[in-house]
Amino acid sequence: MADSTFDVVSKVDKMEADNALNQARKEIEQRYDFKGVGASAEWSGEMILIKAVSEERIAAVLDVVQSKFIKRGISLKSLDAGDPYPSGKEFRIEVKLKDGIDQATAKKLNKLIRDEAPKSVKSQIQGDELRVSSKSRDDLQETMQLLKGADVETALQFVNFR
Repeated sequence: MADSTFDVVSKVDKMEADNALNQARKEIEQRYDFKGVGASAEWSGEMILIKAVSEERIAAVLDVVQSKFIKRGISLKSLDAGDPYPSGKEFRIEVKLKDGIDQATAKKLNKLIRDEAPKSVKSQIQGDELRVSSKSRDDLQETMQLLKGADVETALQFVNFR
């Protein structure tokens, strides 16, 4: 019998992210406390650019954006928000979407699987994802639970379970 496998990935659904940002934009336009403070959140290439006139307002706008992402089912671990910085008369925050598992995190997950997963489970790094294989599907499901409980700064999804 062939080995069963699954892939560990970290991907953000671009359409869900766009919907979350549109919902945040609508709330920012309608909320009374954001009137006249130049608050906005929009796409700027592959990142989200948040603007407001003060650090307090920009923190509130970031909170609105994060709450909409949570409601759309996107983990906050997928967002990489920078620190607010002044730009002319306004403050800005650049929020990047993390896509893919970086090498350091992949090595950490690989070591965790080697040390704590059932012995029949093997894993290997393939680009920005991790392929996990075993003869036993039960061992793979146990490994999924182990990885869900792992303390990593990346949102993990499990795909291609075969």
